[in-house]
Amino acid sequence: MLRTDADTSTGTNAKTTIIFDLGAVLIDWNPHHLYRKLFDDETEMLHFLENVCTPDWNEEQDAGRSLEEATEYLVKKHPEHEQNIRAYYGRWEEMLGGPIEGTVEVFRQIKEQGRHRLYALTNWSEETFPIALERYDFLGWFDGIVVSGTEKDRKPFDSFYHTLLNRYSVHPSEALFIDDNLRNVRAAERLGLESIHFTSPQDLQARLEKMGVL
Repeated sequence: MLRTDADTSTGTNAKTTIIFDLGAVLIDWNPHHLYRKLFDDETEMLHFLENVCTPDWNEEQDAGRSLEEATEYLVKKHPEHEQNIRAYYGRWEEMLGGPIEGTVEVFRQIKEQGRHRLYALTNWSEETFPIALERYDFLGWFDGIVVSGTEKDRKPFDSFYHTLLNRYSVHPSEALFIDDNLRNVRAAERLGLESIHFTSPQDLQARLEKMGVL
């Protein structure tokens, strides 16, 4: 069952591990940042991202498909959109809007307390993740990061969660999972991971304070 704002957890103080998603939780990654520069009309932009460079297409790269293969596949399928398709990875860095400062501050507080092991479980292309590592110093605060593109697996598949749990000897009952994607939260909860559906840094701070994590 998903947590609600009214929920409390008497066992959260016993959590030894906190697992963060990265995109839209700690890092403001959004294709809109780039494509608003390429489209004059917001409706046309949204149509392109919903029907050409779709989230499902992007997730195949998160699961290990190469950027070149993905781009050529889509150009062949939609040749009339070739320029904008090639921009997706050709100008990918322009999709990075910076850190989500409020969440980074929450992360900093947890790190400084020193009471929890901290991991990241992220759907991210192996080819673009090094850019994030170079850009965001706080990624070095994690005790470990599991990247979908490297593992050739991704959320919400059980096997991807198990990769982190097994690699770092984490029992689900000892961990708290934070993700902005409700699909991924539900998958984690089915595995016994208490989870927070991230909606804002302020909400996350309040929930962690109520749980006794902060």
